[in-house]
Amino acid sequence: MCSSDLGEKLSVRIQELEKLIWQEAGEEFNINSPKQLGVILFEKMGLPGGKKTKTGYSTAADILDKLAPDHKIVKDILEYRQLTKLKSTYADGLGNVIGKDGRIHSTFNQTITATGRISSTEPNLQNIPVRMELGRLIRKVFVPEDGYVFLDADYSQIELRVLAHMSGDEKLIQAYREAEDIHRLTASQVFHVPLDEVTPLQRRNAKAVNFGIVYGISSFGLSQDLSITRKEAAAYIEKYFETYPKIKGFLDGLVKDGKEHGYVTTMFGRRRPVPELKSSNFMQRSFGERVAMNSPIQGTAADIIKIAMNHVYERMKKEGLQSRLVLQVHDELLIETKKEEIETVSRILEEEMKGAVHLAVELDVDMHQGDSWYEAK
Repeated sequence: MCSSDLGEKLSVRIQELEKLIWQEAGEEFNINSPKQLGVILFEKMGLPGGKKTKTGYSTAADILDKLAPDHKIVKDILEYRQLTKLKSTYADGLGNVIGKDGRIHSTFNQTITATGRISSTEPNLQNIPVRMELGRLIRKVFVPEDGYVFLDADYSQIELRVLAHMSGDEKLIQAYREAEDIHRLTASQVFHVPLDEVTPLQRRNAKAVNFGIVYGISSFGLSQDLSITRKEAAAYIEKYFETYPKIKGFLDGLVKDGKEHGYVTTMFGRRRPVPELKSSNFMQRSFGERVAMNSPIQGTAADIIKIAMNHVYERMKKEGLQSRLVLQVHDELLIETKKEEIETVSRILEEEMKGAVHLAVELDVDMHQGDSWYEAK
């Protein structure tokens, strides 16, 4: 698939959505105009949650996200926005950044993100959405050189594994050592049902709690994510901390240390200042607490993938391979692999990613290969 084919597919869907939105609104208007959109949603249609500013109603993503589950027009608008951005950034934009060698050379920055993750710019190859099929299709335009395939390896649940290690919570460590489905196990313990009777919804909710805890989620944030009451969300979080008691103590300790020292550190000693912890503003202070809880975990995961990436590169160089590391996306490494070297590169990825650091729980790596980035992911 070339970028023009993808652009055509996106255009068709964008036009479909445009007509649907106009139909639902009962009139034609400029969907890209926040002012016109605000009037349609909050005045004409009377949707709740309208916040009026000097220039009109706010139609920011966080406001629309809350309305999307109950209002089809909002769901369609969010998809329309995402697809028009995809089209301009990738389907139309990628053609302008192809080098003379037929390749795209992104710039990777080490010091831009606060979390310590490497970021990608001009173009940003780490921001291609994977939850929607049309977003994933963008990966089809990335293909390896003749005689090569893509090998894609990414860490499975690395932040939860880092949390298990850093908190020292025996239950969570034991679950990983016994290779349990961590979300199903959490659901079983939080909702007090036998493991084999956990419903898909309970597992999905437990997954949101598991990952939410890593990001210092509040009962309000969880209630928004799961479309439940704040009281129910608070009960979920309380039960979670009863299930994994050491995690609560660990997270509280991070906030306490952050307040005391003015910064928090990853497992490898990399610091992130958190001046917000001393703010007199409640919202700022709450943000600081979330940062203090999350940064050591997410930052440690970022450190680990960098260590793994360096080790993989050094091993391939030492063994004189023609395969090359072409991309890093958060917890994922993409190798353009010479077909004759697939077995060797797979072994190197497995050994170096799993062995990048020794934790109380084993690091797990998912690996796939394909003739495009889409097939390999």
